[in-house]
Amino acid sequence: MQSEKKAIVATIIAVVAVIVFLIVNPFVKVGAGQRGVVLKWGAVQATILDEGIHWITPLSKKVKKMDVTIQVEEAKATASSKDLQTVNSEVTINYHLDADKVNVIYQDLKKDYSKRIIEPAIQEFIKKATAQYTAEEVITKRENVKEDLKNALIENLSKNNIIVDDIFITDFRFSESFDSAIEAKVTAEQSALEAQNKLEQVKFEAAQRVAKAEAEAMAIKIQAGAIAKQGGKDYVALKAIEKWNGILPAQMIPNATLPFINLSK
Repeated sequence: MQSEKKAIVATIIAVVAVIVFLIVNPFVKVGAGQRGVVLKWGAVQATILDEGIHWITPLSKKVKKMDVTIQVEEAKATASSKDLQTVNSEVTINYHLDADKVNVIYQDLKKDYSKRIIEPAIQEFIKKATAQYTAEEVITKRENVKEDLKNALIENLSKNNIIVDDIFITDFRFSESFDSAIEAKVTAEQSALEAQNKLEQVKFEAAQRVAKAEAEAMAIKIQAGAIAKQGGKDYVALKAIEKWNGILPAQMIPNATLPFINLSK
């Protein structure tokens, strides 16, 4: 009986020990792509835990895990261009936390860095970048707008130990009136180009006709010169005789001479 009581007490002690161990677990696991921010009695410590399993002092210390992998932030903003056109933008940025400064980030921002820092920065610098260009330039100089925005965000977010990896402007949208104006402009340019092409075609065809007429005139001139050189009227008569089939006309016109016969000679 005594041994049974001892066994029960031992079991209870073991269970309590396990529960206490689970409550005050001195081990903490920092996963892949994470860093551990150590808090001692709630105060942020200089020590940053890398990936793996770590021993910490129970009760007095806690660990807050921070994601240091590349994260994505998407934002929409409405701004005005240099020529006061409304521009609706959609921007996506890839960023990550500076792994060596996660303790500072947590101390300053906890885990609210997206809402408190990144989103407002995107809104502000989209407006600043867009204001440097006309609405048409926003389209034609898209890469310039992107670079201006990226440089501004890199400079601003780096102050809070947030590193910008890349930025993508996924959409630019304008007012209906501006879209209509752009469409009308494109249509006008296409019509003008078409008219210019037709004009060039007409000019080309006219030039061809002139060249053909000049060629024909030159041919006639050459033929006339050849005829004159080879005997004039006699040469023409000779050519006619060469083509005559030898048959005299069935009827004769009074006072008319026979073909090719000049009786005066």
